[in-house]
Amino acid sequence: MLKEFEKIEREFKDISLKLTLKEVLSNREEYQRLAKRFSFLEGLVKLIKEYKDLVKQRKDLKDILQEKKEDGEFLSLAREELGKIEERLKTIEEEIEEKIYQEEEDPERIAIVEIRPAAGGQESGLFSADLFRMYSKYVSKKGWQLEVLDSQPTELGGFKEVIFAVRGRGCYSHFKFESGVHRVQRVPVTESSGRIHTSTVTVAVLKEPKEVELNIDPKDLKIETFRASGHGGQHVNVTDSAVRITHLPSGISASCQEERSQIKNKEKALRILKARILDYERRRQIQGIEAERRKQVGTGERSEKIRTYNFPQKRVTDHRGPVTVYRLEEVLEGDLDLIIKPLIVQERKKRKEI
Repeated sequence: MLKEFEKIEREFKDISLKLTLKEVLSNREEYQRLAKRFSFLEGLVKLIKEYKDLVKQRKDLKDILQEKKEDGEFLSLAREELGKIEERLKTIEEEIEEKIYQEEEDPERIAIVEIRPAAGGQESGLFSADLFRMYSKYVSKKGWQLEVLDSQPTELGGFKEVIFAVRGRGCYSHFKFESGVHRVQRVPVTESSGRIHTSTVTVAVLKEPKEVELNIDPKDLKIETFRASGHGGQHVNVTDSAVRITHLPSGISASCQEERSQIKNKEKALRILKARILDYERRRQIQGIEAERRKQVGTGERSEKIRTYNFPQKRVTDHRGPVTVYRLEEVLEGDLDLIIKPLIVQERKKRKEI
């Protein structure tokens, strides 16, 4: 750990020097890149300084405890202080690991999240809405921004589909754990006999491409307009404002009817399309076209679940950890880090083992 700290401190000093050079000051793009890295390292260096100070305090306290034989009030206080220092050292290590992990995960990346009902009929659509509310509250708690790109509500208040973008530092590194089949076990509001049903919803999390990552020839796009179907039968547009864009080489398409403006719908549909194409290209290199989406959401069958929300037991279980918490209401209110943080820790441990 200390060797890693020394490496961080050396880089911080090196960038501090570079930021004073004329050739860097005159290069706006390079200056912004280095300034951004400097800001990130500055936070780490402050934590490292605190860590080193605490290590010295810990050594001094251990020396005192070793020298003193009598077990008086002073030694009792020293032991108590030593325990607090040990806890803080562990916390600092975790904070530094978390910051480095997020930086490696492309912290400025925008995430595009797609939620769709799978097995379970109307109840699946209703739970899609519950997941969207959960994610909305999670985004708010993290201080990120959420933008709905497209949605198709049902008359009962659920969704046939909802697609949204999340912008904020580190958002993709957290949301990526949501990809897969989410299973809910509860008594549906549509069930009169009070029986517990099991339904599923699929969630796909894609990276929104940066300009340099994806270059699409406008000639490869087929753009169609159509009349929006309306939200639950209301506010139906009388003009062809909805837009569907198809990428002809791949056959991938995306549509949007969220806005009343055709231009705005076109912009949002194009964002969704680009994210899908980027995801498609990356996965095709690994395992082919069909596996591209199945890897994230499979077929939506109950057996492919990544997470279960059990209402009778007030339990949420992520089957990849496994991680189980009996705090269902808190999770649905946006305290999603109860599940995601253990998964992040687990992933970091696996990376260290490689």
